[in-house]
Amino acid sequence: MIDFEVAADGVAVLTLNDPANRNAWSPALEQEFYATLEAADADPSVRVVILTGAGKTFCPGAAGSRLDVIAETGISYADRVPFSRTLAFRKPLIAAINGGCAGVGFIQAMMCDVRFAAATAKLTTAFARRGLPAEHAISWLLPRLVGLENAIDLLLSGRVVTAAAAKELGLVSRVVEPDQLLDAAREYAHDIATHCGPHATALIKRQVLVDLDSSYRDALDRAVAATEAASRTPEFREGVDAFLHKREPRFADLPADRTADGDARRAK
Repeated sequence: MIDFEVAADGVAVLTLNDPANRNAWSPALEQEFYATLEAADADPSVRVVILTGAGKTFCPGAAGSRLDVIAETGISYADRVPFSRTLAFRKPLIAAINGGCAGVGFIQAMMCDVRFAAATAKLTTAFARRGLPAEHAISWLLPRLVGLENAIDLLLSGRVVTAAAAKELGLVSRVVEPDQLLDAAREYAHDIATHCGPHATALIKRQVLVDLDSSYRDALDRAVAATEAASRTPEFREGVDAFLHKREPRFADLPADRTADGDARRAK
């Protein structure tokens, strides 16, 4: 149900691949998705990941048949990987929303760092229309992406928005024709994989998340400490050399053991 391909430039495409069920979220897909994400995080050859769906749908959330079962048994999150694992992914994660995107699929897309959408894609939170609250802390994330009123509007109404409307709201940053979606996302991901330091992008991702709930002074102090540490690393030396000699940088890969996150931890 998950396809994962890594190109020579370090750009990987993670595809939700169950088109017969419109890539509906299921326990089996969830387990394979997080296992793949974990492997991608640990794989030094992977620098950027694009998340997309097979066929004409990105992910509509749980299938109706699964919702029917849940309505009888209830939901339990015991022994499941927390959805925050997507946010904690160290490498740039780019959503290529190729079609319908709702519920849990909407959450996964919002947890990506940058979102491209096909012009034909439609998005909805859907939770209120199923009698559910805002799941997996999307009530924390969504206002930070689109502002308080827009977030409450989308969560309370569960209304469907087009890709064009999603761009106006700030749910996505790029809207392209469906047949150009993956190419556009790949081009963007290739630029990051080729020209940006893997340690730097991991640290920046961590900084942004930590600083969301910090004072300016705390964020500044952490940034100063992180910059001082980064200025003494081989990655900075390589970035400067590439800039001065007008050549492509040759950055070292991010280690699998996550010790490269050390600067990010010190930046907390």
